[in-house]
Amino acid sequence: MGPHSLNVKSFFGILLIFAFLTCFAIAEIHYHGFVIESKPVKRLCRTHETVTVNGKFPGPTLEVRDGDSLVIKAINKAKYNVSLHWHGIRLLRNPWADGAEHVTQCPIRPGMSYTYRFTIHNQEGTLWWHAHSKWLRATVYGALIIYPKLGSPYPFPMPRREIPILLGEWWDRNPMDVLRLATFTGAPPNLSDAYTINGQPGDLYRCSNKETVKFQVKSGETILLRVINSAMNQDLFFGVANHKMTVVAVDASYTKPFTTNVIMIGPGQTTNVLLTADQPPARYYMAAHAYNSGNAAFDNTTTTAILKYKSTKRRQSSKPIFPQLPGFNDTVTAIAFTSQLRSHSKVDVPVHIDERLFITVGLGLINCPNPNSPRCQGPNGTRFAASMNNVSFIFPRRNSLMQAYYQGQPGVFTTDFPPVPPIQFNYTGNVSRSLWQPAPGTKLYKLKFGSKVQIVFQDTSIVTVEDHPMHTHGYQFYVVGSGFGNFNPRSDPAKFNLVDPPERNTIGTPPGGWVAIRFVADNPGIWMIHCHVDAHLTWGLAMAFLVENGVGELQTVQPPPLDLPRC
Repeated sequence: MGPHSLNVKSFFGILLIFAFLTCFAIAEIHYHGFVIESKPVKRLCRTHETVTVNGKFPGPTLEVRDGDSLVIKAINKAKYNVSLHWHGIRLLRNPWADGAEHVTQCPIRPGMSYTYRFTIHNQEGTLWWHAHSKWLRATVYGALIIYPKLGSPYPFPMPRREIPILLGEWWDRNPMDVLRLATFTGAPPNLSDAYTINGQPGDLYRCSNKETVKFQVKSGETILLRVINSAMNQDLFFGVANHKMTVVAVDASYTKPFTTNVIMIGPGQTTNVLLTADQPPARYYMAAHAYNSGNAAFDNTTTTAILKYKSTKRRQSSKPIFPQLPGFNDTVTAIAFTSQLRSHSKVDVPVHIDERLFITVGLGLINCPNPNSPRCQGPNGTRFAASMNNVSFIFPRRNSLMQAYYQGQPGVFTTDFPPVPPIQFNYTGNVSRSLWQPAPGTKLYKLKFGSKVQIVFQDTSIVTVEDHPMHTHGYQFYVVGSGFGNFNPRSDPAKFNLVDPPERNTIGTPPGGWVAIRFVADNPGIWMIHCHVDAHLTWGLAMAFLVENGVGELQTVQPPPLDLPRC
């Protein structure tokens, strides 16, 4: 019995060691070189020198599995400073890889390089990457797809194929010049000239018919569309003619499936949908156009791609069938869509809250001493601004926030961001013009490691109400509630969903309303929160959390890499 027992123990010990080593063997390290440089790109009849990655627009799709690591060497051969952000990746203890220019790193200067290194921790689904330097994001972006670990299935029927759908915006000029002009005048930036699907405008734009993106399907097969809103400044409605879509995930988080004719997707957000080719063989348009929630000008064009059935017939209908998209200002449909989102199963929502923040988000106007100045071309001789709790965020220049904090350099930022508005008012009513001008500042808010946080983002009617897609770096959060009008702290929390709220990294404020999120501050570092409408970010609609270290190495920011760019 003795020797036999020993052999059995040895056998099981070997099995355990093998299983342990297998787990590590499955996780891969993916090495990529991203060369950022200008290349000629032709759209809308004209060729522009366009900033691309590896000569591609959109850039390369990154495909990994949960647990894998990425090593991406970014080589800047463009004429602009640049940084890259891995949108939605948790980056535990590693803000140095976050890529928010002058927040977690100084930019990569022309002719220089920086290697981003990070690991995927317990995430799977559709995310994306993009430049986080001024308006380079207009063309520097791509999909980041995280598959489950080997042997782990999707919590929905396995699709036959998967297709990334990147929705974007295109200017028939250099986007950096568009930004430069708007920054000079203080007026809104010029509108985009087209929306795009996977970089192509589609049939409805000039000189675009031949390049329209086409996807071929077989009758009866189910495909997974990984839809990403890479647009700079616009919420979008997306649909496929005569086809239902079943939503199964948002922002790399699985949802309870539900069926819809249309999705509303804000800049920065992702939505996975299953689509079954169950219609008569023909050609069907995929299409996207604006959801415009504010009283502001917008690009009212429509981008298209074609879903084409394989058919034994020689000829199919020459004209694709067009989907019925909601009206541009259809807030009812937009809210009806987002209100259906639920996590796939019960989740662990923070209940006992340590930090409660109430943050107004919205636009503002800066009064000019000389309203007739060329630099004051906003309404009534003003300059546009934006703010959170009346603080219009100013990006530092002589260092990044994270580097200054780590190095102990004073004078770069303060930690007095207000947790509530400095002045209380009727946020969605008729706001006094004396409250329209925000105060500039580089203000952070400190959070202790492990603290449980609730933020209520309150839209305001200053200038206009609007859906502001608020994105948190370094964190996912639960969307526990939303509503129209002013948030009521006495009655509204009773309606919060604390069982299966959706988990996201970007969430829109209902126009003229509020949205509440909760998360645990378990990722030390400095992490930006901002509106993902880049015009609003330029105007200052941002802030940052300074999440302090906890106890021990696993709760402490790792040291910066040696090649971290310096300002």
